[in-house]
Amino acid sequence: MTLKAGFAEIDITPPIGTAKIGWLKVLTIDRIVDPLFAHAGVIESDRGRVGFIVLDTLSVRWSTVQEIRKGISKAHGFPGECVMVGATHNHGGPATSNTGEVKRDEKYTAGMVEKCVKVFGQALANRVQAQIGIGSGFEFNVAANRRVVLREGITRTHGHFPTDPRSLHVEGPIDPEVAVIAARSTDGKPLGAIINFACHPTHLGGTGDCTAGWPGALASEMKKLGWPVTLFLQGAAGEIHHSNPVTGVDVSMETAGRVIAEDAVRIIKEMKFRDALATIGARARTIQLPHRKASDEEIKGTLRGAQRFVDPTIYDRGMPALLERIRSRPMQPAEVQAVFLDDHAIVSIPAEYFCMLGLRIKEESYPKRTFVAAYANGMVGYVPSREAFKRGGYETTFAMSSRLAPEAGDMLADCAIEMVRAGL
Repeated sequence: MTLKAGFAEIDITPPIGTAKIGWLKVLTIDRIVDPLFAHAGVIESDRGRVGFIVLDTLSVRWSTVQEIRKGISKAHGFPGECVMVGATHNHGGPATSNTGEVKRDEKYTAGMVEKCVKVFGQALANRVQAQIGIGSGFEFNVAANRRVVLREGITRTHGHFPTDPRSLHVEGPIDPEVAVIAARSTDGKPLGAIINFACHPTHLGGTGDCTAGWPGALASEMKKLGWPVTLFLQGAAGEIHHSNPVTGVDVSMETAGRVIAEDAVRIIKEMKFRDALATIGARARTIQLPHRKASDEEIKGTLRGAQRFVDPTIYDRGMPALLERIRSRPMQPAEVQAVFLDDHAIVSIPAEYFCMLGLRIKEESYPKRTFVAAYANGMVGYVPSREAFKRGGYETTFAMSSRLAPEAGDMLADCAIEMVRAGL
């Protein structure tokens, strides 16, 4: 059973003047801090084949995913249904979707799709006989749960213990797992790596700066450490952030990238690489998620615990379109994909998915070792845990970015767990 792998990257840095998303309000890119990339990876054997594309963008729409998959299938004969398309959730990039009052840049997005098809072809051309290693470790010094429960029983996203005496406790955990899939040639030369960790990348989000954020710093650090191409699959980071509400420390994007890269290389050194995969492949299922039945208080933003960020009037201006969308389309389709590599699985969740839900998938799909790739194969907005709705906070506040019913998170988890248990 010959095992092959190939990796490639292509620059997708937008030009100055491109609309920027990640902060709800209209911003324009006026400075390039570091380049943005689309990274591609392919792993295959005579048992099956899977592919990955990861973009240094905030999100990727499901329709854009389909365009990329169709392009790959047509240009390269690779089955599009076996390709996972993810976004790092970088807040410093171009407008590839409508977010808040920012409109998608159609010209940039069309060019990005073409580059994704091209770079996937380059990854295919770069395939060589390979060995695959899969492993994980833990990191507790980069990410923090940003939701702080106050004494009056509501949650404040980006609460701050040092300055707010009402702070009572952090609402939930983080997911400390750093998961790594590494490919090397049969003579031991690094080919590429796929890294999975959960932490928002919001550095420079509210400025005119264009950056790939800490996932970009991670890829850069990995190159310095000998790994030429790194795909970062963002985890269930809906409420997980690099700013710690307990200590007040905000981990810089350079530090976060360096720390996770050092973790990954440490994990790789302890891996047992395999020359073959008995199981390799992908399957997907699309489920229908219900929209929220919003009360008048939710619509007005006056519900207890509601928290509107940046500019509250943005929410009001967007409410008519949101209500019409829910009226005309009461259900939201969402694709859940499972990629299988022997005793490991990677499941995609097309949402800003809460950490607690991601941990539930990992726990309940055991003995399969499951990694959760959120922000992949589409984007349906924030999907908090059912419990989070009881206290409010930014992520549960009714808006175009948070419109699904409280049960949506468990519905996605149920689907993912069932698929992993069923296998190929």
